[in-house]
Amino acid sequence: MFERLRRLRSSDTIRRMVRETQLSVNDLIYPVFVVEGENIKEEVPSMPGVYHFSLDRLDEEIEAVRSLHIPAIIVFGVPRHKDALGSEAYAEQGIVQRAIRQVKEQAPDLVVIADTCLCQYTDHGHCGIVEDGQVKNDPSLELLVKTAVSQARAGADVIAPSNMMDGFVYAIRHGLDEAGYEHVPIMSYAVKYASAFYGPFRDAAHSAPQFGDRKTYQMDPANRLEALREAQADIEQGADMLMVKPAMAYMDVIRELKDRFPYPLAAYNVSGEYAMIKAAAQNGWINEQEVVLELLTGLKRAGADLILTYFAKDVAKWLGGKHNASF
Repeated sequence: MFERLRRLRSSDTIRRMVRETQLSVNDLIYPVFVVEGENIKEEVPSMPGVYHFSLDRLDEEIEAVRSLHIPAIIVFGVPRHKDALGSEAYAEQGIVQRAIRQVKEQAPDLVVIADTCLCQYTDHGHCGIVEDGQVKNDPSLELLVKTAVSQARAGADVIAPSNMMDGFVYAIRHGLDEAGYEHVPIMSYAVKYASAFYGPFRDAAHSAPQFGDRKTYQMDPANRLEALREAQADIEQGADMLMVKPAMAYMDVIRELKDRFPYPLAAYNVSGEYAMIKAAAQNGWINEQEVVLELLTGLKRAGADLILTYFAKDVAKWLGGKHNASF
């Protein structure tokens, strides 16, 4: 006697009925890049299908997101002016702050997540204050708090700090609460590795470091237990949601965090992962739709509740563009 497992694979309907993991439009968060200027919709060379939008062209992208029932976007800004302190990150009329106000006016129900970091805004490209060639932790926290508060004041629904400074969640939570934004949740980039998969994003965000690298504050890709310590620290400091970045090479970490911590968990399907799939598909080597749906379902199976992905609009279309569509 042997078990006949194929009985429950005999038709598409039965397979859908017993499917353990569901990928839904509701799981998706779509990254959006906003830039200074007018009448700009420029494709990022290393990320086919991803564009820079000036504010006067942003409405068309938001309308596309809304029509596909994608519930949330995360906003990244590319300022015209950069300086050593990244002052445009926390300027009241900064590019992200203006974008947030505009999106919330156009689409009040769309969840707007603000990436809270300094690297796009500093002339040296690092995620904090640099002194004597070193990224200083505690002075950087003060600027990150100013950035988070300015984003919340602009109307951000969620603050997503990505800088990997020690104590950043504690500082931002305290700053938001003091400013009267105790209701605004924090989605912490709790486990962010110093990854080679970020290359195309730095092309999109114009945020490559001008010297050195980010290995003194982002995590060593070889470390698993350290990820648990990072997540635990952020929870204790007040994080409402956790994130693992990148996603594909870190499914084991996603699984461990989900097993250990009863918090919503996001996975960031990053630019390098996106670019590889796009390049292979354009060369006819893979079926893009099938590969993307398999990958994102794998992230869900690993434990991700939410997925930040540049494929979000495509996935929503493949799932039928319906509010409760799933794969």
